Amino acid sequence: MKKNNGVKLISMDTIPIEEVTWLLKPFIPYGKITIIQGDPGEGKTTLVLQIIAALTTGRPIWDGLPEREPINVIYQTAEDGLSDTIKPRLVAAGADCARVLVIDDSEKALTLDDDRLEQAIEQTGARLVVLDPIQGYIGSGVDMHRANEIRPLMHRLAKLAEKYSCAIILIGHMNKNSGDKSSYRGLGSIDFQAAARSVLVVGRIKDDPTLRVVCPTKSSLAPEGKAIAFRIDPEQGFQWVGQYDISADELLSGSSRGHKMRAAQDFLKEILADDAVPQTEIETAAEQAGIKPKTLRNARYELGVVSSKVGRQWVWALPEE
Repeated sequence: MKKNNGVKLISMDTIPIEEVTWLLKPFIPYGKITIIQGDPGEGKTTLVLQIIAALTTGRPIWDGLPEREPINVIYQTAEDGLSDTIKPRLVAAGADCARVLVIDDSEKALTLDDDRLEQAIEQTGARLVVLDPIQGYIGSGVDMHRANEIRPLMHRLAKLAEKYSCAIILIGHMNKNSGDKSSYRGLGSIDFQAAARSVLVVGRIKDDPTLRVVCPTKSSLAPEGKAIAFRIDPEQGFQWVGQYDISADELLSGSSRGHKMRAAQDFLKEILADDAVPQTEIETAAEQAGIKPKTLRNARYELGVVSSKVGRQWVWALPEE
């Protein structure tokens, strides 16, 4: 520390460089706040409970990710019942429920400036804290639209995440201004989003009500990741689909929902109409048509295109009816 007229100054040459660690790169960093937001009923809670189930058992969150040591999670909900909604979902997702802890707020409502948050993290060693939804934990005396009231609460929460190197996820509903950009559709003060290092938006694809997408709309600590799709099917349950070619603003506005996917599906139907075609030829033709590889793969999945090896090359064909 250096003093200049009584002001404490920190010289940058004394600051150690620390590498960002990740709960789920590049979407959820440790030691920081992440916001997951979307319209009601779009699958935000289902998505987070699936992630929690994987984290508490140590299995990969989705295919291709490594296994890890199981962690403890603090999950607070102000909307759903623990016994009739949350636990059945966790059990269905295969969670280790012994590692999912809940602060008992039956006698006193939990708020963002509540000391019990830090006490619970310290007591359990939790690496993830979820508040669902954030609007339920603001406190009755705080106006969530006033920056001067929200900023100190978010600052305290950010310091808590940093102190214990835990990830904090705030789940939030969005306002109804459908024409606005995604960054301005979160309820309340923009200081919520300003304090978060990662903001993700969840929405459903207009032409396929079982298909949902989580899109990054803010990524301060890593290059922005690709949107990831998942399916909530009444019969099959939750399924990860994979990367999906759509932006957060497109997802929320509905202007391009399904448009790129339909174009890719029509392309595949046309090129495979008569017979099987080598995969390399299809990929080259798709690139010339302006269809991105990820969109092509998603379209192939949706159509059930069959891939088989003929000689030394792979060929694609439409499924037999």
